[in-house]
Amino acid sequence: MTETQVSAPPIEAERWFNTDQPLSLEMFRGKVVVLHAFQMLCPGCVSQAVPQARRLYEIAKNLDDLVVLGIHTVFEHHAAMTPVSLEAFLHEYRLAFPVAVDRPSSDGPIPRTMAAYGFKGTPSTVVIDREGHITRHTFGAEDDLVLGLVLGSLLSARP
Repeated sequence: MTETQVSAPPIEAERWFNTDQPLSLEMFRGKVVVLHAFQMLCPGCVSQAVPQARRLYEIAKNLDDLVVLGIHTVFEHHAAMTPVSLEAFLHEYRLAFPVAVDRPSSDGPIPRTMAAYGFKGTPSTVVIDREGHITRHTFGAEDDLVLGLVLGSLLSARP
């Protein structure tokens, strides 16, 4: 049985925080990438997913082949979730990993990266392998142990 591999769509960012330059998934080819999609007014994001991403980043910053990226993908309460508000949120929650602001759609409330990945909402977690393929895509709080097993498996498999 052959499993179809789906390439991760590009991140369409309007702006980046916590990085000196715009980033792309292509820059991280050969590494395992965890893409954490969140909204700062999402209760599940604030209570579970954002702290998990922060912990994972603290571990990943000591590894050469694991990257944690955030994407603030706003599909509701647009007026409240401005870049100024996001900057304050990142500071208050001590999020140091790079965070993209998802580019708004020209024809509806769902931003471009959110639509390209088919996110059902936030929080969402996407794990991308070294070749740029999506290996896990979850909606809701991700279990630490499950995520750790998935990442351990991908990291131990050398290209």
